[in-house]
Amino acid sequence: MGCSAGGMSALRTVLSGLRKGLPLPLVVVCHTGSDDITTFCELIDTSSTLPVREARERQPALPGVVHVAPAGYHLLVERDGTFSLSVDERVAFSRPAIDVLFESAASAYATGLVGVVMTGANNDGASGLAAIRAHGGIAIVQDPLDAYASAMPQAALDLAGADHCVPLDAIAPLLNRLCQQ
Repeated sequence: MGCSAGGMSALRTVLSGLRKGLPLPLVVVCHTGSDDITTFCELIDTSSTLPVREARERQPALPGVVHVAPAGYHLLVERDGTFSLSVDERVAFSRPAIDVLFESAASAYATGLVGVVMTGANNDGASGLAAIRAHGGIAIVQDPLDAYASAMPQAALDLAGADHCVPLDAIAPLLNRLCQQ
């Protein structure tokens, strides 16, 4: 999942609607502008039905856990399902970047991946979502008319398209259904 401007509120809405014990890991990049993601994790954890943790180097992506990209690092998913961190150049003016996460996850999970792009004020996530779709994964985009900041979901739709373009409050029920299949 990726978001930027308005992202904390969007994440709280989605994470509060997910089924407890979701059988898949959730991995989040949110452009917070903060040097410390700990407080951000604590704040969204208060609304989440799943535990929220900062992702760590070589840690496995655990089912039923929300893993949040640490501040200042790109978060990647390796083919063995563990995380790696990178301080490579910013992508779309961001580090962590949604595109970096999505592109690595697309290679690791292929058809078993669902990418979600929500509210945000730049185009990060668009090319990563295209990679997810190219590998046979599913793309969910928040309806730009429903987003706090429409640029990010609109860029994703323009570049990658979507399997599902839905309002924010429909994302959690959709994820719950997709995870049952």
